[in-house]
Amino acid sequence: MPVVAWVTVIIGGLIILAAAVGLLRVVLHLVAVHRTLTQVVGGVRVIAEQTSTVPTVLPSVNSTLMPVHDFCESI
Repeated sequence: MPVVAWVTVIIGGLIILAAAVGLLRVVLHLVAVHRTLTQVVGGVRVIAEQTSTVPTVLPSVNSTLMPVHDFCESI
């Protein structure tokens, strides 16, 4: 094979290697974004669980505070 062919093969290999490294970096960044979004979604779910109990507990709190309400009405 002539020298020009070898140079072409080497340059082509370097280009392919650079593209592969670039794609690997993109994949690693996407994995990091996926982990971050998973943590954010987990945090949002925790907040949703903590705030969703307010409407279900409210009638119980109201019934517990009824004696206080009655006492205040009597004054």
